[in-house]
Amino acid sequence: MLFTMQTKEPEETFALGERLAAFLYPGTVVALTGELGAGKTLFAQGVAKGLGVKEHVTSPTFTIINEYQGHLPFYHIDAYRLEGTGEIDELGLEEYFNSSGVVLIEWPERIQDYLPSSFLRIHLDKEWDESGQEIRVISFFPVGSEWENVIGEFEESENTRN
Repeated sequence: MLFTMQTKEPEETFALGERLAAFLYPGTVVALTGELGAGKTLFAQGVAKGLGVKEHVTSPTFTIINEYQGHLPFYHIDAYRLEGTGEIDELGLEEYFNSSGVVLIEWPERIQDYLPSSFLRIHLDKEWDESGQEIRVISFFPVGSEWENVIGEFEESENTRN
């Protein structure tokens, strides 16, 4: 794990995703993990806004993949309902992973064997602070060496904000 942040309000989780978008580039794959209700879709909506997507971004739970256009194409994948290799093979994930857009996957553990060798994993945990307020603990894990620099730059920009 490279670094962890906390957000106290949903708007902060959204804004963190929005700020992260400035560090993403064509071909980026972001894998969001966390339990139901941890804020994965809210974070994804922030990333989309940061990429200049004007449409309302919704969870692609039943459609599996939603495509949006911003400064870069944004592909939002929800792998929760995927079952079996045949269904996964039909999606053509490699085309998305090798595209000129940003791919964000919720429930990536369902397609673990299909993920590229280099991606950014972000884990969202729902926890409570000492006063009993619900917070989000958001941890950034680079998979592949190229992500260490990107996350280092993102962490530095976040530290200079505070």
